[in-house]
Amino acid sequence: MLLATLVASSLLALLQTPDPGRQVFASRCASCHGTDGGGGELGPAIAGRIPARTDEELASVVRRGLPGAGMPAFPNVSDAEIADLVRHLRTLRPRSGTGPIHTTITLAGGGTLSGLVVNQSAADLQLVGDDRRIHLLRKSGDRYRVVTSQEDWPGYNGATRGYRSSALAQITAQNVSRLVPKWIFSLSNAPRLQVTPVVVGGVMYVTSANECYALDAGAGREIWHYQRPRTKGLVGNAAGGINRGVAVAGDRVFMVTDHAHIIALDRFTGALLWDTEMADWHQNYNATGAPLAFGNLVVAGTSGGDEGVRGFIAAFDQQSGKEAWRFWTAPAPGERAAETWKGKGIAHPGAAAWLTGTYDPELDTLYWPTGNPSPDLIGDDRPGDNLYSDSIVALDAKSGRLKWHFQFTPHDVWDYDAQETPALIDATWRGRPRKLLVQANRNGFFYVLDRTDGAFLLGTQYAKNLTWASGLTPEGRPKIVPGLEPTVDGKRVCPSLEGASNWYSTSFDPALGLYFVQTNDKCGIFTRTDMEWKAGAGYMGGSFKQAPGEPAERVLRAIDIQTGAVSWQLPQTGTVDSWGGTLSTAGGIVIFGEDSGSLMAADAKSGAPLWSFQTSQIWKASPMTYMFDNAQYIAVASGSSIIAFGLHGDSR
Repeated sequence: MLLATLVASSLLALLQTPDPGRQVFASRCASCHGTDGGGGELGPAIAGRIPARTDEELASVVRRGLPGAGMPAFPNVSDAEIADLVRHLRTLRPRSGTGPIHTTITLAGGGTLSGLVVNQSAADLQLVGDDRRIHLLRKSGDRYRVVTSQEDWPGYNGATRGYRSSALAQITAQNVSRLVPKWIFSLSNAPRLQVTPVVVGGVMYVTSANECYALDAGAGREIWHYQRPRTKGLVGNAAGGINRGVAVAGDRVFMVTDHAHIIALDRFTGALLWDTEMADWHQNYNATGAPLAFGNLVVAGTSGGDEGVRGFIAAFDQQSGKEAWRFWTAPAPGERAAETWKGKGIAHPGAAAWLTGTYDPELDTLYWPTGNPSPDLIGDDRPGDNLYSDSIVALDAKSGRLKWHFQFTPHDVWDYDAQETPALIDATWRGRPRKLLVQANRNGFFYVLDRTDGAFLLGTQYAKNLTWASGLTPEGRPKIVPGLEPTVDGKRVCPSLEGASNWYSTSFDPALGLYFVQTNDKCGIFTRTDMEWKAGAGYMGGSFKQAPGEPAERVLRAIDIQTGAVSWQLPQTGTVDSWGGTLSTAGGIVIFGEDSGSLMAADAKSGAPLWSFQTSQIWKASPMTYMFDNAQYIAVASGSSIIAFGLHGDSR
């Protein structure tokens, strides 16, 4: 009897002991998310989101919070409390209509698929499976079929070689007139987007500053959204909301933040996996470019060349975020190439590496363009060539060691940076196979280099007006015209500060041997303004404007890479302030952002206009293409929206 009483008392005490995980949830979470995780006045429903995250990810969300979504961090929660909380979270079940529902889908081909439904319409469904992967489905009778992409666009320029040429040929010169919008996705509170969409496994990833969205690439439906707060007090381009996109490798999405961090997100859930600071934003660093992923590394640089930072290119381990190597694009005093900076300007040299580079897997070499020296328009305190500004640097991909460099504009005082994509092209050159690097530089010259050693092979003027140099030497060095440095009263120079071209993407047609580039025939007035460097302020050393009373024109040019001659050109109507690039495909077309606001297609061989769609936006981004559910799409960022086009009559 005594034993029975003791056992009963023990069981009663056990039953009355509060669940420690429920207690943690009640004290930390329930006031916002409701006592059952079904949502409350101050926070959304979370019960349906729990299965999509691992225990480690749930712990990270609790400790770090989700600042962009208004969730505070709880860094002082103990490991024991976290373990109890996660166990309790796993018991929560969503109420009807409060968020993603866990369900089992019957597939048209047989079998089932279980997971969380994150979006659903009469025609499509997006599901994060119990395998923690994204599954895209389309209605097929009373069942669903799984869809995906057959041809991806895995990085900023598609492949790592950078010339935006696609082998897709479903859309051709003969049928491109049937191109129509298939879907539109708008990013809330975003400025004009400069992003190139990336598509992997049927999922599209697009960004604005400190935000990343995962979309169904065939329907434009949101799957997940990552956001963190914008940095207050930031200077530079990132302060305006610029972000050009992501790189994807394996199960990870990589992007830079406005304050010069690089982060990795889970490709299927958007969960933050790691966060690494590249540079101190208080020293004028910021970041806008899409990283480049290859092997086990992801590589990025920062912006800030107009604010006097010291530029660099850095590689990070994809799994851990640990820095693997760093190459400084401007030397410190006493280092190699410091003799090209004769003066105090070496303290704030610029040469930022803010655009995405390219990579040759056969040579295991990284090719990265570098920016202008600082201050942009005053060279008094930096006599010399100012290496490695305005250059291509070829780096050993494993170590970051410099293999060679080529400088386009030594001692630049016109902001003619080299931040134009270096395209890696294999072609027959003068009768023998050769590995080439081509670039239509901002300074108005088109260059062909041997990318194995940086040897100069060809340089020709492609802009109509070019006054700063009279030509190139046999080594490719510009013959600079004296007396054209910016002055206090202003000096007319061609091309304008925006350049004969700029960072927007170029493309190449290997069958035709033609390189397509959006160009500007425009001259400018360069005005000097003396200034000292300081944190939190610009450091351009002057200002610029279009030369008054002179016509300017935006022209799409097709350059023969063998001769540098312009094979054809297509003048556009507009104000010559658009920044849209080009895309070429095996269908014999060139897609580009036309100066008046249209997305346009031209015949790659002749330049004849074939199709246009007016967006009424100033272009800030370049188009890309992919194949989804056996249909070719062309997508581009227009204003604050992503527009995907496909052929009319294709119901997929």
